[in-house]
Amino acid sequence: MSEVIASPSTRRKALEKGVDLDVRARELGRITLGPEDLGASAPVANGGDISFWDVDHSAYGPVTEDPMSRFAQVAARNLGAANSLIPQVTHHDRADMSAIDGLRKAWRVEAQARGIKLTALAFHVMALARCLRDSPRFNASLSADGKTLVLKDYVHIGIAVDTPHGLMVPVIRNADQSGLWEISAEIADLAARAQARKIAPDEMGGASMTISNLGGIGGTAFTPIVNPPELAILGITRTETVTLWDGNTPRPIPMVPLDLSYDHRVLNGADAARFLARYARLIASPQHMVL
Repeated sequence: MSEVIASPSTRRKALEKGVDLDVRARELGRITLGPEDLGASAPVANGGDISFWDVDHSAYGPVTEDPMSRFAQVAARNLGAANSLIPQVTHHDRADMSAIDGLRKAWRVEAQARGIKLTALAFHVMALARCLRDSPRFNASLSADGKTLVLKDYVHIGIAVDTPHGLMVPVIRNADQSGLWEISAEIADLAARAQARKIAPDEMGGASMTISNLGGIGGTAFTPIVNPPELAILGITRTETVTLWDGNTPRPIPMVPLDLSYDHRVLNGADAARFLARYARLIASPQHMVL
């Protein structure tokens, strides 16, 4: 029996066109197919049956139309397929940002002299790179047939950038081999060029894991979608002051919420808990990374 995931209308069209769905799925390197994959003139939402979306909204009141860019359409298809095919779980934790805040203040003059804005994100990239080196199964990808785990001897970190033309994910190569200042400069460069739409295609592929940082906007938690062929993605939201108790003494601590979504076919809850606990320790004691 075919393992290809396709709606009845897609299977019917494949039969009419004489398209072998199994062969087509292997050609595309995935197991979910929609009518657009068979040569249809117009793509459909999420690569599935259009009946839920094929509505005349103007029948209910005034509307305007804003066409989705080709870039946005591709991203929507990929996210829809990922959310449908990956048994995804999100593990939540938080980390003490006191030491990082202190280092950023202490090094502000040096950062200005270097012409670099030292952000917390640079520390997050360093911590994630360390954790990926220490946890090979997170720094891996699952083959298309789900039978082989590809372990990577490199650490590349994707940085999700919100731009007017859609989400872009440029990649910091060999992040485990770079220092704090170098990572800070690269983050600034990639983000600026992403906003200007000057990121080359080969600068957006091959990440070991992606960071989706919403800390500059807000929120307390979210569930980022794993970006295949990666096996996990780290979400970060706004740091908040939390009261922790040192015996009978209350202490206000800046804590950053962390959200780790992972592919449950390869990684389990204990793996995620250990990974994020190790990550939180590195964030709480950044001197062990940067010195």
